[in-house]
Amino acid sequence: MLQLNVNNETSRLRAVVLGSALNNGPTPTAEEAYDPKSLEHILAGTYPVEADMVKEMEAFNQVFKKYDVQVFRPQMIEGCNQIFTRDIGFVIGDVFIKANILPNREEEYDAIQYVIDQINPAKVITLPEEVHIEGGDVMLWNDYIFIGTYKGSDYKDYITARTNIEGVNYIKNLFPNKKVKEFDLVKSKLEARDNALHLDCCFQPVGKNKGIIYKSGFREEADYVFLLNLFGKENLFHITRDEMYDMNSNVFSIAENVVVSEQKFTRLNNWLRANDFIVEEIPYAEIAKQEGLLRCSTLPLIRD
Repeated sequence: MLQLNVNNETSRLRAVVLGSALNNGPTPTAEEAYDPKSLEHILAGTYPVEADMVKEMEAFNQVFKKYDVQVFRPQMIEGCNQIFTRDIGFVIGDVFIKANILPNREEEYDAIQYVIDQINPAKVITLPEEVHIEGGDVMLWNDYIFIGTYKGSDYKDYITARTNIEGVNYIKNLFPNKKVKEFDLVKSKLEARDNALHLDCCFQPVGKNKGIIYKSGFREEADYVFLLNLFGKENLFHITRDEMYDMNSNVFSIAENVVVSEQKFTRLNNWLRANDFIVEEIPYAEIAKQEGLLRCSTLPLIRD
């Protein structure tokens, strides 16, 4: 049995589901794109090829091995993009919550069923149909659960809006002892530089009291100010519009002092080192073209 335990983003990781780029199918057509960044690369002929993405994910896997983390991989489904396991489920405390993902991604969940089977069934929750929530929008910070959402009346028109207010309220009811704080995110169907697909595209805590943040990812300045006050301005690394586009806030913590980051994030990686983090740099720029990065490719199951 897996004894699930995740209460924040940075405690020492013991078990994780890492996505897979094997056999992830042909380059999608423009009509099949889920997000503006993928669309941009499909149209430009620069969409990532499987061999490069497999290599990048293997580099990530090697870092987990180095730190003795138990790694589960999805079972391979022919022609299916299985890189972003963060979308399909998430753990809060000792509970596994199955996300309501886009209907044509349902089989991705089947591929990790063998992992779910190792969890106490009483601790596995399937959301009601009207509740939309994806793991990239859910961020645990000890007493807090931060949730990215989109409150626009045109929610249903945005394939980039993945978590609705019903999702926020469901989590509030499920975890009455936690402080659940939602953040209204900026969405764009057309311009990737103005699309915070999930909360982890514009914010993520690192270490004990620090974080990476993109101010313009929040529709309401008050939401940004909330994080500014909670963490303290001096503890937040502010990223630019282009750094947000390159997914600088989508790094991944293996421990409070160990962060896995993309090798080209020079400014961020220097800041992390200056703040006494060990930075494990790996190539991940090809996967980034699908508007997802390191945090998106992981589904943490157990942290100390």
